[in-house]
Amino acid sequence: MKLKQLFEQRPGPYIIGHRGASGYAPENTMVSFERAIALRADAIELDVHPTSDGELVVIHDPTLERTTNGEGLVSAHTLAQIRELDAGSWFDPGFKGCRVPTLQEVLEWARNRVKVIIEIKLGPMFYPNIEELVIATLDRTGMRGDALVISFDHFCVRRVKELAPDIATGVLYAARTIDPVRLARDANADALLPYWALLTPKEVEAAHDAGLFIAPWGGPEQDYRYILSLGVDAVASDFPDRPRLVLEGQDQS
Repeated sequence: MKLKQLFEQRPGPYIIGHRGASGYAPENTMVSFERAIALRADAIELDVHPTSDGELVVIHDPTLERTTNGEGLVSAHTLAQIRELDAGSWFDPGFKGCRVPTLQEVLEWARNRVKVIIEIKLGPMFYPNIEELVIATLDRTGMRGDALVISFDHFCVRRVKELAPDIATGVLYAARTIDPVRLARDANADALLPYWALLTPKEVEAAHDAGLFIAPWGGPEQDYRYILSLGVDAVASDFPDRPRLVLEGQDQS
């Protein structure tokens, strides 16, 4: 599986900090990413949207209300306006003053430190040329070989691969699909990222037989013992320490 080169610092399965360590700190902020590393995540996952002036910022929703003190669409604000927002107080007052970082800032921080999984957020907002913006940012920061680009929009995944065949890509999905390998093949992707509760041993086996990396995702309800027993290559978690404890045989739950 080609993607294993991304995580060569230790044998797998690998732990992905979902939006950093979003169970412990405000998601998609630098403090969350730093916490993920402290909890020995092998990679951090983040989400991107463009600003009105064409900068990529790291935020999950297309709107500002849930995770900042701003209002309206991310894409209707300039980078300068986004930088003024508080992205921490919603989680806990102790995180007041956390800001929305740019993709470039996170990638520069991550270089030689941790691998990065970039989810391109599309639907119901569809951004022209967002794939080109992501690739250009990876190139500016020298992180093209240390990132995996993923999306629920499989047209987007295929477009990234067409523009940059050497960038690792993956398809996200939340269904028990008839042919998951076909999902990856149609998008020319390297990885499958299914919702954990719909994952079966057969799907993991099929992915590996096809040379695909498979890394399930989910929220705090995930059963890490079950997930890791399936032989997956990685698992994403809001609490990166929890699957790590299972891997090391220290989980007491």
